[in-house]
Amino acid sequence: MAIADAAAYAHLSDADVEALGRELDAVRSDIEESLGERDAAYIRRTIKFQRTLDVGARLIIAYTRSRVGWLLGTAALAFAKSVENMEIGHNVGHGQWDWMNDPEIHSSTWEWDMVGLSSQWRYSHNYRHHVFSNIVGVDDDLGFGVMRMTRDQAWKPEHLLQPLRNLLLASIFEWGIGLHGAHSEHDRLAPDRAAIADARDAFRRKVARQSLKDYVFFPALSRSRWRRTLAANTAANLLRNLWAYVVIFCGHFPDGAEKFSADVLDRETKGEWYLRQMLGAANFRAGPLLAFASGNLCYQIEHHLFPDLPSNRLPQIAERVRALCDKYDVPYTTGSLVRQYLQVLRTIHTLALPDRFLRPASGDTLAEMTLLPPNHPRERTLR
Repeated sequence: MAIADAAAYAHLSDADVEALGRELDAVRSDIEESLGERDAAYIRRTIKFQRTLDVGARLIIAYTRSRVGWLLGTAALAFAKSVENMEIGHNVGHGQWDWMNDPEIHSSTWEWDMVGLSSQWRYSHNYRHHVFSNIVGVDDDLGFGVMRMTRDQAWKPEHLLQPLRNLLLASIFEWGIGLHGAHSEHDRLAPDRAAIADARDAFRRKVARQSLKDYVFFPALSRSRWRRTLAANTAANLLRNLWAYVVIFCGHFPDGAEKFSADVLDRETKGEWYLRQMLGAANFRAGPLLAFASGNLCYQIEHHLFPDLPSNRLPQIAERVRALCDKYDVPYTTGSLVRQYLQVLRTIHTLALPDRFLRPASGDTLAEMTLLPPNHPRERTLR
């Protein structure tokens, strides 16, 4: 169930929490003071690699005639799109590279290669999600408004379709992000109807530009082979959507990624905010290539602690964060990507059912839940 007091849950005193906060502040300070040309070169090199890969993939798709060539080009294009969205677009949008004062690599100017508007995403994600992460009824990313991810969210008959909704969301994830950002923008601007209309029009224009680029412009460049290019672009977008979905869900919804009630916001200190981020996120183990492909979001705990610090520094930060977790006996949730995702799937399918079919064992986590047959003698105690 949702945690109302993160410090009490972690068995930490107020002094412990504040000491933890000071040590995490020191981590931030050390990283900020050491940022320099090496980090700037990393993001510029990443952008150059992504753009080169994108162009090369499109040339392979357009000019090779073999099925192997098409598969290779499509896979390369999907990887290029994933890198652009996650290691570049997501991280630039967080302001991780604003310290460079480069107008081309800045959170206020970068527009990523997907249907969602970066400006709308920055409000829904950087503010509503990262500031209030995993707070039931406050963080809109908790189930993205279409799925039940904790028993603190009331069950509705529509949740029976949750497994199918999950498949749909995974396949059109960029649209989910775009619509989610537009919905948050509506809430932010209300009740200014004119501003809401302008935001809606801006989103529609972005959708039109993106759709024309992927499904009209590039296929048209292939002329008589437009079907081949259209199929490749569609497949690449699908693969990118599935990968982004897996990475995001594995960072937020496996066992051990805790949920919180709005009570935690009552006089929440900076140290308590840090603690909530540590308890509410989850990592997955990854080598350098997998970390790069995931936008370094395999370090989701560290990203939630320091969302505006450059992603290439997260492996370094992770060593110190894990040491602090050991020092203060705070859980550090991690595991293989496959294990984390299987836990997510179990949560999605389990919470599609009414609470009366669920049984907590020794605790109250999804890892301990099993299904009850109808009219089980313990059913009444779970309502």
